Amino acid sequence: MIAHQDSWVNSANRGDYSIANLPYGVFRDRGDVGVGVAIGDEILDLSAVMALGYFEGLARELPALAGQEIFAASSLNRFIAGGPTVWRAVRSRIQELLSARNNEMAKFASQVFRKRATTELLLPVEVGDYTDFYSSIQHATNVGKLFRPDNPLLPNWRHLPIGYHGRASSIVVSGTEITRPSGQVLPPGAEVPVFQRTNALDIELELAFIVGATTALGETIPVASAEEAIFGVALFNDWTARDIQKWEYVPLGPFLGKNFASSMASWITPMDALEPFRVAGPMQEPPPLPYLRTTGRHHFDIELSVTLEGVEGESVTMCRTNARHLYWSMAQQLAHHTSNGCNVRVGDVMASGTISGDKAGSWGSLLEATFGGKTPIQGPAGRDRRFLEDGDTVTIRGWAERGDVRIGLGEVVGRIRGGHKDDGTAGR
Repeated sequence: MIAHQDSWVNSANRGDYSIANLPYGVFRDRGDVGVGVAIGDEILDLSAVMALGYFEGLARELPALAGQEIFAASSLNRFIAGGPTVWRAVRSRIQELLSARNNEMAKFASQVFRKRATTELLLPVEVGDYTDFYSSIQHATNVGKLFRPDNPLLPNWRHLPIGYHGRASSIVVSGTEITRPSGQVLPPGAEVPVFQRTNALDIELELAFIVGATTALGETIPVASAEEAIFGVALFNDWTARDIQKWEYVPLGPFLGKNFASSMASWITPMDALEPFRVAGPMQEPPPLPYLRTTGRHHFDIELSVTLEGVEGESVTMCRTNARHLYWSMAQQLAHHTSNGCNVRVGDVMASGTISGDKAGSWGSLLEATFGGKTPIQGPAGRDRRFLEDGDTVTIRGWAERGDVRIGLGEVVGRIRGGHKDDGTAGR
C-alpha cells in the first residue's frame, strides 16, 4: 500500500496534484513569467521561493541552482540541464516545504502561490527536436489490418522501435486551437489529386517524454541508463489528417498530414513521481537485440482517456486505455534513437505513438475506432462520427492511482477550427 502524504496546502490533499506529484510547468501571470509546480489548486512560483531563500542551501551545494534566472525563465530547459541530482534535490526540498510537518512557508502563501485556474500556462520546454515513435503493438496491428489483413505487422516491427522525425516548431501547448489543414488528397476512384481541406482529421493519444541530457554527435545512451536521461513525461496529441497522409506517405512516411500541429500538456510529470507505478512490460518475442534488452519494470501503469465534445456542448468518452500497453519502453526508444550516434539535447520531445488497448473502446485514434472511416462511432448528441468536425473539442487526460496516492498528468485540450477555403492558388 502506498501511503498518502499530507500537505499544509489543503487543496493538495485531494485530487491529482498532491506532494507525491509536483509536475513542472511555465506560467505567465500579471506580466511575470516563471517556472512553477502544480500543488492542489495552486501553482508554486519557484522564483518566489528562491527569492525568499528557501533554496539557498541547495544552491551552495549545486552550482546549477545559483542565480534567480533558473526559475525566472520562459522554459524549463535550464533547470532540466542541471541533471538528475538537481531534479531530485529540488523535488525533495519542495516536498519538505509543502509537507504538513513543516508549515514555515505558509506565512508567505500570498507571495509564492498563483491560482492555477486563472493563470496562463505556456509550452513548458523549448523544443529543439521532436521524434514520434510507433510503440503500441495493438495500434500497429489495428492499422496494419486496414491495409494488410493477413500480415498486419511488418517484419521489422518486433525488432526495433519504429519512429520518424516530426516538426518541433508546430508543437503547441494545451488549449491552443487547431486549424483544419489543407493538402493534397486523392479522392476515391480518382487518378489525379486535388488540394482541399482534410475531411479525415484525427487524433493520436500519446505519452511523450522530455529528454534531460545533451549528448555529443557519435555518443550513445545505453538502455540500462536511459531513464537517467529522461526528465519526465507529458500527455501528447499528434493530430493527423488521414486523407493527406494516405496520399503522401509512400515512400518516405508522414509529412504534411502530421506536421501542422501537435499538442502537449502544460505540465511535465517528473520520473520520480512515476516510481510507484512501475510495471513490467509485455513479453517481447523475439527477444530484442542486446542493445535494447532490459530487465525489471520499465513501463508505467498510467490510465488514459479521450473525450470528444461537439459544438452542441455534449461529450462522449471516445477511448479509455493504459500506457502499460506500450510494447517498447521509453528507455528502449531513447537507446535506439541514439544507437547510431544521433545526438540529443535537453528539451527534445519524444512521443510514444498512438497508445491503444486490445479491444474496442481502448483504441487511441479514430482511424482504428472507425476502421479507417468505414464504420462510424456514436459521437456527441448521438450523431455518427468518422473523423473530427469543425468546433469539436478533444481532451486527453491521464492519471495513475495506487493505494491512497493518485497523481494526475493534467490534460491536453484542442478545439478544431475551420481552415481557409483554399484551392492552392492563394497568394499568387
